[in-house]
Amino acid sequence: MESRKGTLVARGVVHTGRILRLEVDRVKLPGSHTIDMEIVRHPGSVVLLPIPEPGAIILIRQYRYTIDRWIWELPAGSLKPGENPDEAAARECEEEIGLAPGKVTRLRGYYPTPGFCDELMTYYRCEDLRAPAPGSAAQKDDDEEIEPHTFTLDDARALVASGEIVDLKTLAGLTLV
Repeated sequence: MESRKGTLVARGVVHTGRILRLEVDRVKLPGSHTIDMEIVRHPGSVVLLPIPEPGAIILIRQYRYTIDRWIWELPAGSLKPGENPDEAAARECEEEIGLAPGKVTRLRGYYPTPGFCDELMTYYRCEDLRAPAPGSAAQKDDDEEIEPHTFTLDDARALVASGEIVDLKTLAGLTLV
């Protein structure tokens, strides 16, 4: 396998938002031509596999404005600046399904859209789920309308087969349990 890489010639920041930054990099490719590449810079995210008992998983039903529909998906969330992903997984679990994990296991990470985005989604198995500690500050984000529901793994996979799960992070995550 060849290990040649592109070389950054110039970088411009087009937009910096709450979750991401859009850059345009002028890049000299290994084949010696130069192009502009639009890149979405993302701090990374955690994707949760909340397992309330063997053979079951908690999915959330959430409204996604971008596609203007409600979908079933695995709970997930973006990392806050400087946040440890392991700690983010526990925080997101509590925020999104209302249960705190007693055990959090890092599984692996995937780049969902490496053609234009550097987001790394790191998957975590969350077990020994329990009520949050008294005084917990965990709360869902302002843009979230979330309904958690426990499914058997077979029922969750049937949602994939029927086309009701349209979210690739969830499809990938269900292969890890």
